[in-house]
Amino acid sequence: MKKTFFSHDKNFYVALFPLLIIISLQNLISYSVNMADNIMLGAYSQNALSGAALVNQVFFLIQQAAVVIGDGLVVIASQYWGQKRMEPIRQITGMVLKIAFCLGIFLILLCSLFPGAILGFFTSDTAILSEAGSYLQIIKYTFLLYLVTQVLLSALRSVETVRIAFVISCVSLVVNVSINYTLIYGRFGFPELGIRGAAIGTMISRCLEFLIVFIYVIKIDKKLKLFSDKAVFHIDKLLRSDYVKVAVPVFISGMLWAISVPMQTAILGHLSSDAIAANSVASTFYQYMKVVVLAMSSASSVMMGKAVGKGDLDEVKAAARTLSVLDVCIGMILGAVLYFTKDFLLAQYTLSPTATQLAEQLIIIMAIVMVGMAYQMPVGSGIIRGAGDTKFSLYVNMISTWGIVLPLSLSAAFWWKWPIPAVVICLQSDQIFKGLPIFLRFRSYKWIHKLTRDK
Repeated sequence: MKKTFFSHDKNFYVALFPLLIIISLQNLISYSVNMADNIMLGAYSQNALSGAALVNQVFFLIQQAAVVIGDGLVVIASQYWGQKRMEPIRQITGMVLKIAFCLGIFLILLCSLFPGAILGFFTSDTAILSEAGSYLQIIKYTFLLYLVTQVLLSALRSVETVRIAFVISCVSLVVNVSINYTLIYGRFGFPELGIRGAAIGTMISRCLEFLIVFIYVIKIDKKLKLFSDKAVFHIDKLLRSDYVKVAVPVFISGMLWAISVPMQTAILGHLSSDAIAANSVASTFYQYMKVVVLAMSSASSVMMGKAVGKGDLDEVKAAARTLSVLDVCIGMILGAVLYFTKDFLLAQYTLSPTATQLAEQLIIIMAIVMVGMAYQMPVGSGIIRGAGDTKFSLYVNMISTWGIVLPLSLSAAFWWKWPIPAVVICLQSDQIFKGLPIFLRFRSYKWIHKLTRDK
């Protein structure tokens, strides 16, 4: 194929856009599930909402653990998918399933033996701790189901099967909201269980998610065929070594970022009540836009892994350039949507004049930040990492987040006493500090790493 700046491979676009759309919708619905929980518990009682939010701080770390072990699987498996070699994919999936199972059992035991110590790390309010304890007592059993489900979905995503994840998200939304409404408030003759009702709703949703994906993998899937032979139960030492080399940097990078998120939230939380309210409103809109960026990152990872697996380096570079330009265009569109809808969105809230003004300023900041994030995240975590270079993202995240952003933000908030919008700019400045090195690394093309082993 003739060398061009953009990819002229029609199959590339045919595969990319459905992948991007389905993953975006899945992310949007998954985020809506969390929003529905917050709204219904918030309407029930403030302590119930705070208790669930406290436990969700723990679940956020588990969620990120699922993401990173799944991403490590996708990076390698998608390259084998490019070669249409299914047995190595099944072997790697089996190995990662064992990791998820062991991690899930460990987390259940940890939350069973030391619930007070875990929850007490976040607050000392006895009323909130009581609600959180009731929630954790039920929700902890979903950790294992969630981890295993996400690994299976990652394996399917590596072979470009994503619609089942969208179906699961839709089912989860309907079931979770319905059970929450019934059991939190005690509707239709059921008992009023409050926060325990929300936990039961989440438990049933997680069970259904697992059953749907497991039945799909066993009965319906025609690509992965996970249990068609004994490969899923076989641990190949060389493949295990390959996975560890890829997954360890991904895991460390993801967990370092995950730990920094609550710290960044805490910085604003210690400034003023108006800052908390304004940031909550602005972040909600920002997160809804961000689901598209996350989808672009996931889709890019699969597409690049598949392209590298095929071995056509000219097409790998053309596909990467195409994706990077699409990232910038998508970022500009999302930023514009966020900016031009800010008045309508703010009108839906009842805030103090100070909080409203502050929320408007934060939305403007995040609309600009969206453009930078829409470039650096899909290129860094999607293209570069998806093509096999997992260590670069680790170095960038570690230096940018922990070496620059957090020290700068802490100084701006508590030492220099900067205005809240300036503190938010500092908190979001990693889009600048990550963007330049990612751009330079991208231009070098040194991130193209073949991870597959020859037959």
